Amino acid sequence: MDEKNSVAEPNTVQATAASPPSYGDLNSIRDSFGQRFLDSFKRDTNVHVTCGNVSNTDGTGFDVEQAAQNTAHSPLQRRLKGRTGLFVGSGVVLNTGGPASVVIAYVLIGVMLYCTVHALGEMAVLFPVAGSFSHYSTRFLDPAWGFAMGWNYALGWLIVLPLEIVAASITIEYWSPGISNAAWVAVFWALIVSINLFGVRGYGEAEFVFSVIKVVAVVGFIILAIVINCGGGPERGYISGKYWHNPGAFYNNFKGLYSVFINAAFAFGGTELVGLAAAETANPRKSLPIAIKQVFWRITFFYVVSLTLVGLLVRYNDERLIHKSSSANTHASLFVIAIENAGIKVLPSIMNVVIMISVLSVGSSSVYSSSRTLAALAEQGQAPQFLAYIDRKGRPLCAVYVASAIGLLCFLAASDEQITAFGWMMAISGLSSIFTWGSICLSHIRFRRAWKVQGHSVDDLPFKSQPGIIGSWIGFIFNCLVLIAQFWVGFAPIGYAEMSASDLAYNFFSVYLAAPVVLAFYIIYKIWFRTNFVRCHQVDLNYGRRDLHIQHLISQEKVDQAALPAWKKFYKLFC
Repeated sequence: MDEKNSVAEPNTVQATAASPPSYGDLNSIRDSFGQRFLDSFKRDTNVHVTCGNVSNTDGTGFDVEQAAQNTAHSPLQRRLKGRTGLFVGSGVVLNTGGPASVVIAYVLIGVMLYCTVHALGEMAVLFPVAGSFSHYSTRFLDPAWGFAMGWNYALGWLIVLPLEIVAASITIEYWSPGISNAAWVAVFWALIVSINLFGVRGYGEAEFVFSVIKVVAVVGFIILAIVINCGGGPERGYISGKYWHNPGAFYNNFKGLYSVFINAAFAFGGTELVGLAAAETANPRKSLPIAIKQVFWRITFFYVVSLTLVGLLVRYNDERLIHKSSSANTHASLFVIAIENAGIKVLPSIMNVVIMISVLSVGSSSVYSSSRTLAALAEQGQAPQFLAYIDRKGRPLCAVYVASAIGLLCFLAASDEQITAFGWMMAISGLSSIFTWGSICLSHIRFRRAWKVQGHSVDDLPFKSQPGIIGSWIGFIFNCLVLIAQFWVGFAPIGYAEMSASDLAYNFFSVYLAAPVVLAFYIIYKIWFRTNFVRCHQVDLNYGRRDLHIQHLISQEKVDQAALPAWKKFYKLFC
């Protein structure tokens, strides 16, 4: 073999026990690793996605079929295993509506999200394509609405990154007050960016570790809360439900309940990431249904049960809640306050560590979700073409760089204008999850209609939404109610009679600015490309499907499931 060929095939260098490598061979191995590392950042040459060209042949309108092909053939790596699970802690809402409002609101939003995630799961298992949320809106509703939803979702997560980094730096103040936030901001930014540069595997493994810590902490808190409530705390006796009587179960009347309803919706943000990960999951037909079914337990235990217990242990008028600090502020965390009230000295610091891990987890998820959404938009011709660059390791490298660069806004934490800056950033992204969930439910309704019109049966689906079409209608209506409630609370907030006109205007746009931004994206794109609403008989139900050649396997699985004993069928229903 000549010298040229030996250089072209560096991976042929081998070392055996009988013949140890020479120093020259070791240098070749090092060079090979370094070259492979550098080559991994190059564009994947094995894929041929035509980016940015999704216009009709006459140069007008939007070619939905071409967009479907691009996202279906996205070169994102499918190495994400069934480890990814996300839990985003709820904010301080007890002071807004009282403990009964918290329980009612979280149960209702939990029902809505349960229906929404199942609708998403049905579509994601059948069409595990890149940028699921915006793609489903483009494919089943209207390309203009898909464009608006894609940028709405991307902007929402792009803004979350600097916010969560600042929140993590605030958490550190619990142990090291007086140290500049900028130092911790730099550390956390570098950590989150590094996790995402390891690709989908790095993100998945990091999220697995984060999730295990958070699950153990929440289960431990539930057990501890029951013990404290029954009189097991060192400084308080039997508590039971006395705080529901004094100061009371409700606060601020019906508007307090509506406000908590909105906060509960925001607290669940990120649960839909299970669908976004579909395109990078090794076997979505196996892993996604399990992850989706587990949402029931997350909603039940991590939100409803834990917050019900918190409402039994903390008064809604506790002085530490009066300022309504951010949920990231550990001094206003309901979990920390409940433990401190019991007189337990060590656990508050442990809970603060968990809160910091939760915040970093959300920050990592923000880079992952925003970069994948931007790449999918670019593949559909709805974002700059360079964002569709995906390297040989399946990383949307340019999109990750853009998300990381916007994350540098976290250094505003050291600015005197940080409150104003972050307030307006939150306003732009505040309704992102609500629009996303509503679009998912409506897309599922249209998908089921198209599936039926084109002669398919629901029995042909590899995974069926447990609440079905009725659940999607429930989810869609609930999301509309949240938008109405947010408009009302923004227009006439609690205590609005004592506010000036300028304060009222600022309050409204600070909580509802996202709505006109979404409408602007939609209307401009609609007029520019003259897109049409997608008709049911026009929906392409083939591109991107992974079950086209495995119907016999699906049929056999259904036969096997029918033969299971009753107890195992019940177990499979939720697990």
